[in-house]
Amino acid sequence: MRLIGKGAWPKNPKYCGSCFGLLSEHHGGAEIECSLMFADVRGSTSMAEGMRPSEIYTLMDRFFAAAARVLVEHDAIVDRFVGDQAIGIFVPALAGPDHAARATQAALAVLAVTGHAVGAPWVPIGVGVASGVAFVGSVGSASHVDLTALGDPVNVASRLASAAAPGEVLVTLDAATSAGLDVSGLERRDLALKGKAVSTSVVVLSTPHGL
Repeated sequence: MRLIGKGAWPKNPKYCGSCFGLLSEHHGGAEIECSLMFADVRGSTSMAEGMRPSEIYTLMDRFFAAAARVLVEHDAIVDRFVGDQAIGIFVPALAGPDHAARATQAALAVLAVTGHAVGAPWVPIGVGVASGVAFVGSVGSASHVDLTALGDPVNVASRLASAAAPGEVLVTLDAATSAGLDVSGLERRDLALKGKAVSTSVVVLSTPHGL
């Protein structure tokens, strides 16, 4: 199949890359309900101060590889790795109608594979999850085209990952409700996120929840 251009899709090798290649080539996309997961290495600037460049490379490469495996296992689009963040997009076509639940499960799994479940993380991670309508499609020009998501839930998930303490998953209340979480016994916070006119209500999860 690879010989006729139908190889695995780099953003999730479970799927054929042919259709997604056409989407990139013709700059397609649509506004859809989806969920976003951002995993952020907390304190990476301070860590880098005390490490050799090759050491920080090795650490981040290990983190990105672990996060990518989790995202693929949970049927996400492995969006990209930016700085110290790993980003996953969960769309109904791939993750199913329960995309918010899949994103939340992936967030907890990222904490688990980085050692937070046993209290000895090899890299400190905070995670943000948000759901809502985003534009998912190809952006860029010429040979620099990428499939990504744009919109308010993307920004919110990114801000939540930056606000989360190591070992925390911050999930918007809307995403938690969509994921079917029982929020009655969970810690709740109202956060003033950068660039947002109103506060964002979130619930706080950690690895023991749901694992």
